[in-house]
Amino acid sequence: MPKYMLVDGFNMAFRAYYAVRELTRMDGFPTNALYGWVRSMWKLVDDQKPNETIVFFDLGGAQAKLALLPEYKANRGETPEEFEKQVPIIKDLTRAMGYGIYEKHGVESDDLLAAYANKLCGDDPDATVLIVSADKDFAQSVNERIHMLLPPPTANPRLGWRLMDPSGVEEKFGVKASQISDYLSLIGDSSDNILGIPGVGPKTAVKWLNEYGDIDSIFENADKLKPVRFQELVTTMVDRMAINRKIITFDPDCGPESISLGSVDPGALFEILEEMEMNTHLKEAKKRYSQGELAF
Repeated sequence: MPKYMLVDGFNMAFRAYYAVRELTRMDGFPTNALYGWVRSMWKLVDDQKPNETIVFFDLGGAQAKLALLPEYKANRGETPEEFEKQVPIIKDLTRAMGYGIYEKHGVESDDLLAAYANKLCGDDPDATVLIVSADKDFAQSVNERIHMLLPPPTANPRLGWRLMDPSGVEEKFGVKASQISDYLSLIGDSSDNILGIPGVGPKTAVKWLNEYGDIDSIFENADKLKPVRFQELVTTMVDRMAINRKIITFDPDCGPESISLGSVDPGALFEILEEMEMNTHLKEAKKRYSQGELAF
């Protein structure tokens, strides 16, 4: 039974960056994200033992979504310069560690990852997929063979990595995975500059979706909605909800047909770790990799 681990690259890299802030090379070059990235990837592979690991990165320009909502993600601040400096090296490390990488201009990595997860399961009825990310949007992809692996929460790292299956989605959000895109459409997402229905929060969205099933049925029963103040308001939100759904729901047809397998390059890995003065990781790498093969 093949097991694939698909990693949300920037989500994980940002977590690594903010986990340890004060870590640099002797000349001041930042290495905190690099340190956390290598440590996290090794732990994930050690714990999950996937047959294949692929990391998806954004190259910018979500053209289809911006056409629908020009202000999409416009409220996000500038990426820290110290983080940007480390991104190319994170990618080099990832390749040297033997993991696949996929990125494509004009398409968000979330869509690419979700589409590829579905393709892997469609191609092989025995395949299982782990999506490594803290991004709640991926809850819509969860099913019996596609699960999420959530990183330790920043506020409570002792919780550790947590697996989220379909029942876990319902426990966390109060709705089924198939309802997540409608749930997020209703409440909006301030981090992406997506406006929901004014005044509708998680509790109201869960109540409506549990009672009516989806947004279309909510519109059909607008005159029955509680609290009453929403009955007229909801009827004015048809166009907004249609846009939200299109933006939040992953594009099932954008993924690649295949992604090249990675191969471990110990020499390149040792060289990068040495150049970055990551001596602890270098020592660990030399224990793990022998003649191009993993030594778990």
